[in-house]
Amino acid sequence: MNQTIKDIPESERPYEKCMRDGESTLSDSELLAVILRSGTRGKNSLNLANEILNHMEHSSYPGLLGILHSSLSDLKKIHGIGTVKAVQLKCIGELSKRISCAAARPNLSFQNPDSIAAYYMEQLRHQEQEIMICMMLDNQNHLLNDTILSKGTVNATLITPREVYLEALRYHAVSLILVHNHPGGNPVPSQCDREVTERIFRAGEMLGIGLLDHIIIGDHRYVSFREEGILGEYLE
Repeated sequence: MNQTIKDIPESERPYEKCMRDGESTLSDSELLAVILRSGTRGKNSLNLANEILNHMEHSSYPGLLGILHSSLSDLKKIHGIGTVKAVQLKCIGELSKRISCAAARPNLSFQNPDSIAAYYMEQLRHQEQEIMICMMLDNQNHLLNDTILSKGTVNATLITPREVYLEALRYHAVSLILVHNHPGGNPVPSQCDREVTERIFRAGEMLGIGLLDHIIIGDHRYVSFREEGILGEYLE
């Protein structure tokens, strides 16, 4: 019960195993143990990592995904996890999302919905509430900025053309792309999604700021209003 890392044969210690065979050979618990560095009284880092993963098996998101969906207070309920280790665990999740985003950025094309979905996928697919992001482009189709317009249910009372285009005018954007997620994982547009998008599209026509697309992110899936021909319906 009071085993330390030094009590484990050197060939089986996560840090030494990583050095010898590479990080890809480590199990999930071994990777966590290396990142945590130390355990707590009565538990070495590997014991603690296993306890964290066992705890997640009883959550809505088993395994490593559970860490991403746990709050700091949730993590601190695990015996041996204090504020410092809880922050470490949360930062692992944030780092993974940023790495995914950075890897997708070189392939980002505003004429290619698939590349946009890949860019935002890890940021949005794990969210437990809807988040609407507005991408603002210049006349050379360069990204000026992206900004979160709202968190919560996307509907006509929360997302209005006024707040969308005030943000666009602030950056002197000539076109926009909207991106939002469906926490349930199914990216099929709702009737509300269609109504909100049409209002924003028509307001943009009057202002001379084009809405190029609205992309809905699900779980490893997406729907593009442009690809589905929905934006074209608003011109009829």
